[in-house]
Amino acid sequence: MPALLIQRAPVSRLPPRLALLGGLLLAASQAMASAESTYLADMPVVLSASRMPQPLNEAPGAVTVISGDFIRSTGYRDLARVFRLVPGMQIGQERGNNHWVTYHGLGSTFPSELQVLVDGRSIYSPSSFGGVDWSALPVSIDEIDRVEVVRGPNAVSYGANAFMGVINIITRHSLQEPINLARLTGGNADIHDLDLMTHAAAGALSTRINVSSHNDDGFANLNDARRVDLLSTRTDWRLGNADELTLRLSLSSGSKGEGYPKSLFASNAERKSTSDAQALHLTWTHAPSAGEETLLHYYHNRENVTDGWTAIIPSPFPYGPTTSDLERNRRATRDHLEFQRRSSNEQRQTVWGAEVRRDSVEAPYVFSGGKLPPADMYRAFANLDEHLSRNWQLNLGASLEHFSDQPTHFAPRLFINTQLDAQQTLRAGVSRAWQQRPTFEENVDVRVIDPKTGALLVHAYQPNPDLRQSRIDSAELGYLGRFKTLDSSLDVRLFNERVKDYVVRVAQTSNAALTPWIGSSQYVNLSYPITLRGIEYQFKFKPVDSSQILFSHTLIDRHSGNENIDARIAPYTASLSWQQQWGHGWSSTLTGIRMGSLSGGDGFVPVSSYTAKPYTSFDARVAWLTTLGAGKKLELALNAINLGERHQEIPDRAEQRYLSALGNDTPANYVSRMIYLTASLAF
Repeated sequence: MPALLIQRAPVSRLPPRLALLGGLLLAASQAMASAESTYLADMPVVLSASRMPQPLNEAPGAVTVISGDFIRSTGYRDLARVFRLVPGMQIGQERGNNHWVTYHGLGSTFPSELQVLVDGRSIYSPSSFGGVDWSALPVSIDEIDRVEVVRGPNAVSYGANAFMGVINIITRHSLQEPINLARLTGGNADIHDLDLMTHAAAGALSTRINVSSHNDDGFANLNDARRVDLLSTRTDWRLGNADELTLRLSLSSGSKGEGYPKSLFASNAERKSTSDAQALHLTWTHAPSAGEETLLHYYHNRENVTDGWTAIIPSPFPYGPTTSDLERNRRATRDHLEFQRRSSNEQRQTVWGAEVRRDSVEAPYVFSGGKLPPADMYRAFANLDEHLSRNWQLNLGASLEHFSDQPTHFAPRLFINTQLDAQQTLRAGVSRAWQQRPTFEENVDVRVIDPKTGALLVHAYQPNPDLRQSRIDSAELGYLGRFKTLDSSLDVRLFNERVKDYVVRVAQTSNAALTPWIGSSQYVNLSYPITLRGIEYQFKFKPVDSSQILFSHTLIDRHSGNENIDARIAPYTASLSWQQQWGHGWSSTLTGIRMGSLSGGDGFVPVSSYTAKPYTSFDARVAWLTTLGAGKKLELALNAINLGERHQEIPDRAEQRYLSALGNDTPANYVSRMIYLTASLAF
């Protein structure tokens, strides 16, 4: 194991207030456990930490499991909102149709530091500038069995995009809960949604079909209306006692409101973008015995985005008055093939495999008319889970990955877990991960040309072919305990993360005519490291059988030597969610969220600094469920989000800079309350 991985121990380097909080949490858990050591409960089995099925307390790292039932009980229309309840996650919205999803807040305008999967298929989009379009996920909430969030680097299992962690959305088998469902939703902001689900089975073949259409006008005083239509199917075909084929298909289309009514030279004018996407995912599973499994995955994604508008340069600016057509039109395809082999016995479990991927992107304006060569990725991985004794366990893994013209990188991981008793686990581990650079950041070359004279007006982005992949070295200590007292559980992670060669956007010189007003920029590697140290924990308990309370809290000390970089990371986050069954079919969910100050990425003006203030927000849901007979169930629910103080979550830095120049320092994009009624019929 390279010495760099273990040169920083998280406990000794934590600030005193964080170390004290961690000590108090662990001491409290020991006190609860001393009287309750006989309490036994099955730990959830997770797949995403090591690609092997493991009880939660044996996983190499912190994993949060969110059940599909819990997601649906929140009443949220967008899955991304659920992640606000996960320790360490930092989520915000610049507008109603867009979610900014990060772990520990370290992300650009289009965050690409988390690997996001649906049944093992990466949904990172080259056409979304390397990020994820969270408002147009190729999966409906009704399909979800659970979501596993790996909190910490996991390039060993899922490659360079798992730089800070993994979000794995796992759907239900098509034979699991084979019900038909119809749901109508309506509310303010012109919310009108339709969700349908149906099943069919014949012999060894079963299919689930989901159709949905989600529409709203977004937040008040913002051009952020959206429409998303989705058709998603899952077909499972049992070929025999040992083999099964799974085919997932998804088709989606939609539109979004973009831009602001006032932006310099209409460089981000109000407009509507449209998109459509198709995906095919085929999996063959061969499992001749309980301890042996072979998987073969292939998937193909295709996306097309249309986003164009006109910039206006008035007099007396150079070459004004004139107009220039701007656009971010882009098309992208991805093909991915993966092989995986797993074997296990009572003492040892291993998994190994390899994968290849090709991404192709066409965006002539974004890349200044150039046709980019395909970007290829080759990767091999292996994980070992060894029970050294009854109470000690070793998790060891490594991967080799080569991406396009980047060097081949080695990503190792080592974890030791010790079981204090049947319900308490301590873990310690180190890992290294490399981040795959999005095609956008390396090759972007945006130029605005005067159509009359051919003069270069703006060189907004300059390419950087020398951009290096970022690296993170992470060390952590963790504790997981479950107790009979209050039917409770406690999950604690103390971490020390050191990021080298992080990619940021910086101003550059340019001979473009409008450079004094709209500058030029380039993505470069920071010459100094970023260090994140802190503690995150989640405490779940039931004061009575009909109630469940979930409390999550994170504290982060961030050190980069640059206050603008530090501002990308909120120093603290907290959430408290209370679910209550009242009897006679009535239930409720109330959630409070506290977020520290956050700038939310780099924005479109690299020299602009603007940070959203801390805020507290509340979401609520009240539902009534009744049986109509013959297996039919009707549920009515009143839902509300963004209750409480009016606030801004993620600023648009360019817009804020322009408003400030006009003498207006108020937030450009407040979020709005959204209240809606849902009627669901299951039969």
